[in-house]
Amino acid sequence: MLNDVPMPIRQRIRFQHDGAPAHFSIDVRAHLQATFPGGWIGRGGPIAWPARSPDLSPLDFFLWGFLKGLVYETPVAMPEDLVGRIVEAAGCVRDTPGIFEKVRCSMQRRCQACLDASGKNFEHLL
Repeated sequence: MLNDVPMPIRQRIRFQHDGAPAHFSIDVRAHLQATFPGGWIGRGGPIAWPARSPDLSPLDFFLWGFLKGLVYETPVAMPEDLVGRIVEAAGCVRDTPGIFEKVRCSMQRRCQACLDASGKNFEHLL
């Protein structure tokens, strides 16, 4: 999927994984290091990330809930409908003005709250 991304942008990409046991294997870490040299975030990676910290992952604190709300706004009758709704919801996220700026600001607030809480649970501080 990255083949179509211009090289200057690819060089700034940081990949974050969730630290699941399957993602901690030496093969996975070697692949991440080859694909994102020094630029991947996760357990055993070059960029440290607090263990079990979904409050710091935009996918967890924003995207999945937002997409789920759009996809399941009404009951899904057939699996084919589900795929179409997911594609439509992703386009909605992409095309919503200012949405990524709001997520970026929320991420900054969350990182500061994590620091203020010394890495402990901080969701209640937001």
